[in-house]
Amino acid sequence: MIEREFYFPMLAHAPMEPMGATIEPTEDGGVIMHDGAQFPTANNMVLGQVLDLPPEKIRINTLYAGGFFGRRATPSSDYIVEAALAFAMTDRSRPVKLVWSREDDITGGYYRPAMAHRVRVGLDPDGGILGWDHRVAGQSIFKGTAFEQMIVRDGVDGSSVEGIADGAYTIPSLHLGLTDARPATTVNWWRSVGHSHTGYVMESMMDLLARAAGADPVEYRLRYLDEAEPDGARMAATLRLAAEKAGWGAELPAGRGRGVAAHKSFGSYCAEVCEVSIDGDGVVRIEKVTAAIDCGIAVTPDVVRAQIEGGIGYGIGHVMRDQITLENGAVHERNFPDYEPLRMRDIAAIDVHIVPSTEAPTGVGEPGTPPAGPALANAIAAAGGPRVTRLPMTLSGVAFA
Repeated sequence: MIEREFYFPMLAHAPMEPMGATIEPTEDGGVIMHDGAQFPTANNMVLGQVLDLPPEKIRINTLYAGGFFGRRATPSSDYIVEAALAFAMTDRSRPVKLVWSREDDITGGYYRPAMAHRVRVGLDPDGGILGWDHRVAGQSIFKGTAFEQMIVRDGVDGSSVEGIADGAYTIPSLHLGLTDARPATTVNWWRSVGHSHTGYVMESMMDLLARAAGADPVEYRLRYLDEAEPDGARMAATLRLAAEKAGWGAELPAGRGRGVAAHKSFGSYCAEVCEVSIDGDGVVRIEKVTAAIDCGIAVTPDVVRAQIEGGIGYGIGHVMRDQITLENGAVHERNFPDYEPLRMRDIAAIDVHIVPSTEAPTGVGEPGTPPAGPALANAIAAAGGPRVTRLPMTLSGVAFA
């Protein structure tokens, strides 16, 4: 039997551009809001309530913005309410611009909830999976929001277990349990939502199982992809493409290792191979990440590649060293020195390949994130480093170049 516990801390979205919006009056007594909005309709409703205006008097000018990964789509529309209240306090004859400081953004936001997993997998004498018992504990994102009726079924928040309950693998005797906690922290969807932690656990466990079976990690995963079914066939093709382009199986110098991870999310299939080196002092350098994505018809291939590159950077950057912690009920981290995002130096190269497809287009903004962390974790273990089950990695003794 293979048994592991995993812990994931709260995470901030930490976009390069902090929260902000501008409200401008119009000649007919209405307003225009200039905002990199993810929920323009919600903005319209909030402005109508705060400013006592009908919908036809409110225009939302949706702008390109500096990445938000879910932060500009909170159920409470928090920063929109703040901007609207500031405008309401004036004579409404001049524009009002709200810009949060970085400290406002890190300490006053909505967070990816802390989550814990306990997994026990029974193996037969040949290393095959006999049964998989998976328990998840954390805070529900959707309970108590307007989306509860769509996401929560029989008391289970689907976002807490997505990527396990609906993964591409055909796993025999899978048992999945969820326990919700209700701490006072405010939580919100974060890039790839529940997949951000379930993908890490599933792909770390598949790697552990492959090694326990004495099997190649790619081949072991393929055993549990039913290629007679669309899910299995598309994931298998994506996994094979990533492995081929990464040179999987080719000999590596001493101190180097490759790790693989594959995950389905948002209707797309993404596989990634991470290659790392570890020097004599135990310092890890991420040499390359090779990714393959099946997102149906790639309408704009350059955008697809860019989104997968960004998803990889976002996923790896946060598992490396980031966490949100509380001291006396307040967030301790305040700015990038103590909540450090990915740096240009952190990943030497990223190579993205698109699986040719005639299927309907699916998501690309988030599927690159879930496999990134476990691919890195599996590479570190393959290179002789520790098996990281408690994040961030720096708290588990991993040092990065």
